[in-house]
Amino acid sequence: MADFRGDQAAGLRRLLGRPQLRIVSFNAGGRGVGQSTSVANLAASLARVGREVLVVDENADAGVAAFFGAFAAGDLQQAVSHEKRLEEVLVQVAPGIRVLPAARIVGQLGSLGEPERRTLLACLAELLPPADVVLVDASLDHPLGFSPLGLAAQETVVIVPADVSAITEAYALIKKVSLGYAHRRFRILLNRVRSETEARAIHDNMARVTDSRRLARLEYAGSIPSDEQLRQASRLCQPVAALFPEAPAAQAYLALAERVLSWPLGNDEQGGLEHFVQLLLHLSQRIHATAIYA
Repeated sequence: MADFRGDQAAGLRRLLGRPQLRIVSFNAGGRGVGQSTSVANLAASLARVGREVLVVDENADAGVAAFFGAFAAGDLQQAVSHEKRLEEVLVQVAPGIRVLPAARIVGQLGSLGEPERRTLLACLAELLPPADVVLVDASLDHPLGFSPLGLAAQETVVIVPADVSAITEAYALIKKVSLGYAHRRFRILLNRVRSETEARAIHDNMARVTDSRRLARLEYAGSIPSDEQLRQASRLCQPVAALFPEAPAAQAYLALAERVLSWPLGNDEQGGLEHFVQLLLHLSQRIHATAIYA
C-alpha cells in the first residue's frame, strides 16, 4: 500500500525547498581529542554551504560557544522552567550557526514532568529559522555513562585521534555503549592524523576488532589532518576555513560537511526536531546507568 502521508511530506519538503533535518552526535572516549573544535569547524563548513546549523552543547565549560569567542549565559533548562525565553538562551555565534547550551537539562530529562516535557517540545518546535542540521557536542560526564542525545541522534560519531591511548579509550566507549544500550552502529572520525592512509588503517583495525567480537559496525566518517593553521585559527576563536580556506584541515572539514549531508536518512518522514526530542525523552526515562557500568 502506498504511504500517502510520506509522499505528501516529501512533496512539501520539495515545494518549500528545505532538506530533511539531520541530527549527528559527536562523542569521545576521553578528553583532549578535539571534539568541540571538530564540531565548531564542521558547523562552520555546513553554514558555508548554506545550511542552518544548531549545535546542542552538553559541555558546561569551554564548549562550542567559547570556541567562537562567545559566552553562553543560559541553559535550555531555564527555557523549560520559564525563567528565560528560548531566544535568550540561544547563542548566535556566526551567520547560520546557533548554539543551544544544554549541560544542565540533559541530566534531568528522565525526571521531567509532563508540563515540562510539553514546554520543551514547544520551545524547540518554535525554533526560527528551523535548523537543517543539528550537531550534538556530547559530554563525557553524563551520569548514565553515555549521553542519551547520542542514542537518539540519527548518527553517532566517535572522534578518535591517532594516539594509542585515545584509540583504546574510544574502543572502550564503543564496547560499553554497544553492550549496555545495544547501540550497534557508529561512525569513526579520525583526528590529527598524518595521512589518509594512517586514518584508514586505524579505522580498519578498530572495525575488525569490533566486528570479530560482535559489538558494533564501525563506518568510516573521514579524517582531519594535523594542521598548524587549524591550531592557529582555534587560538584566534575562528574556524579554520574562515582564516585559512586553503589549509588541509579546512578542506577536510568541507569534505566532512559534504559527506554528512550525503549520509542516508532512512524512511522516517517524522525525522524532525520534535520527533528527536520525543525519542530523547523516551530513552531518558528508560535507560539507566546500571547497564553500562555492569
